[in-house]
Amino acid sequence: MSSINTNNNPFRIANMNSRPLVLDGAMGSFLQEKGFNPDDSLWMTKVNKSNPEIILQIHREYIDAGADIITTNTFRTNPSSLETEDNSICKSYVRQAVDLAQEAASNENVFIAGSNAPAEDCYQSFRTLSHKKLEMNHKYHIDLLIDRGVHFILNETQSHLDEIKIICEHCTMNQIPFIISLYVVENSLTILSGQSLEDVLQLIKDSSSLAIGFNCISPFTFVRIREHVDFKFNWGFYLNCGSGNHKDKIITCGVSPNEYIETVKESLMYKPSIIGSCCGSNPKHTKKIKEFLDEQNFS
Repeated sequence: MSSINTNNNPFRIANMNSRPLVLDGAMGSFLQEKGFNPDDSLWMTKVNKSNPEIILQIHREYIDAGADIITTNTFRTNPSSLETEDNSICKSYVRQAVDLAQEAASNENVFIAGSNAPAEDCYQSFRTLSHKKLEMNHKYHIDLLIDRGVHFILNETQSHLDEIKIICEHCTMNQIPFIISLYVVENSLTILSGQSLEDVLQLIKDSSSLAIGFNCISPFTFVRIREHVDFKFNWGFYLNCGSGNHKDKIITCGVSPNEYIETVKESLMYKPSIIGSCCGSNPKHTKKIKEFLDEQNFS
């Protein structure tokens, strides 16, 4: 994996001997906690337009809790989710989401990650889109995000090799700073398309990815990953804190901040560059992570 050049890269990723950067927590499930209902295909995308003040408030809550990085509410603003060939619709959704994050982060030393999700449902084992449509979806959405001014692209919950290849090749070729964050199948420690974690990690390391993440997996699965991976690269995690099945439409917190911090403690020996939390979490988790890290002696 190429090293991070802080002279020309806005994302000052933590090196192996310094404090990990704190990533924010969930957006969608936190909106549910505030009384908003998700759309079947667009998740919480519509809230950017219906209640932008709430999105702005949530970004600020995470910043106040200690987040070094906030994530745009663009998990489902990609063309495939919007089911449109009208570019202006995608542009409008992305523009509003990024603008809200930028407004929240103004006058703050905070980085903005542009969320780019899988083209279809995150937990769908087989893709129905053609390779051409997958390429168009990711390239267009990534370009919209970076052109609007995010600091880097956070490609979340990726678990299909064809999509990972498209993202890595496009971002590397166009010098777009990016992270690939993986969803890993618990029992097999493979991604959904069947490849071993070892092979997928090597593919990403061979690109210009800033770091490799793991997200939306349970703390239990994460422990198994730690036992099988040699973390000699920039990496991070933000785990599922939800109760019940990860496919549930209504997500409630099942891992408290105090419980989550135990996983964080156990992970520091592997020197992560980024630590956050995923579905079911809220700013209380972020605050707990920040307070715990502040108590540590990083050198």
